Amino acid sequence: MMPELPDLTVYIEALEARIAGQPLEAVRLGSPFLLRSVEPKLEETFGRRVAALRLVGKRIAVGVEGDLWLVLHLMIAGRLHWKKPGAKLAGRNALAAFDFPAGTLTLTEAGSQRRASLTLARGEEGLRALDPGGLDPMTSTAAQFAAVLSGHAHTLKRALVHPRLFSGIGNAYSDEILHHARLSPLQLTGKLAPAEAARLHASVVHVMQEWIVRLRAEARGGFPEGVTAFRPEMAVHGKYGQPCPVCGAPVQRIRYAANECNYCARCQTGGRVFADRGLSRLLGKDWPRSIEDWETG
Repeated sequence: MMPELPDLTVYIEALEARIAGQPLEAVRLGSPFLLRSVEPKLEETFGRRVAALRLVGKRIAVGVEGDLWLVLHLMIAGRLHWKKPGAKLAGRNALAAFDFPAGTLTLTEAGSQRRASLTLARGEEGLRALDPGGLDPMTSTAAQFAAVLSGHAHTLKRALVHPRLFSGIGNAYSDEILHHARLSPLQLTGKLAPAEAARLHASVVHVMQEWIVRLRAEARGGFPEGVTAFRPEMAVHGKYGQPCPVCGAPVQRIRYAANECNYCARCQTGGRVFADRGLSRLLGKDWPRSIEDWETG
C-alpha cells in the first residue's frame, strides 16, 4: 500500500518532533537509483537546519535552511524508521540514511522493484514542480470539492485516487470513504447529484480525520511503524468475503490488472455485484493498469 494522508500526517508529526531545528549532518545512499535529481546537489543540504516539513501530494518534503527541499516519495513499499545516531544501512532493502544529532532517519523499501525516490528542489518554484496539484479535500469546501468532481469524467473510485484531482487519497482509504458515503465505486462523476457530492465530501473529511486520530493514538508519541493498508478496523478494504460492519452482507471486490477495489453491494450498489471479467470494457482507460498509473494519473 502506498502511504496515504493519515499515514503521511502521522509521519510528518513524528518527524517534526525529532528533526525540526536539527542540522542535517549527512545523507548516506544505499541505492544510487533513489536520487532522481542532479541539481541542487545533495551535499548542499548538509549542515543546514530543518526549517519546515510539509506534504506535497503523497510526498514528504523536508525543507532546510536556504530554501532547499529534500522530497521523499515512498510509493508502495517505502517506509521510514527512526534509529539511533549513526545507524548502519543494513540489508538490501535499506535505501538511505539521513543523519541528525538526535538520531538517524532511514528509508527502506521491501521487494525487488525500486519505486521510492528522493528528489532535491530549490525554492517554492522547485517544490511546486513536484506537486501533482490535486485539491486538498481536508481544507476545501464542499462546493470546491463538487466542482472538481463535475469537471472530470471518471468513476468515483478513479476520481478520488487521481493525484491531479485530489491530494492524499489512495486505494485503501478511497474504499473506506465510498463505503461511508454509501456510493458505488463505479458511479460516474457526471451523474452525481449535488447531495451525493456533498455527502462524499463529508465522508472524505470524516474518514481521513478518524484515521489520523487512530494512527496518532497507535503511535503514542513513538515513531510510526507497521504502516499497512490492511487494518482490522477497516470496514471494507481488504475484507473480501467478510461481513460488512453495517449490514452484514459479504464484502465484494473488483479486480482489474494489479489493482483491487472493495465494496458492499447492499450498502453501495443497490445489491448489484460487478463481475471482474466485464470491467475492462466498462472502465476502459479509467482503471489504470499499473501502480505508476494510479499515482501519476
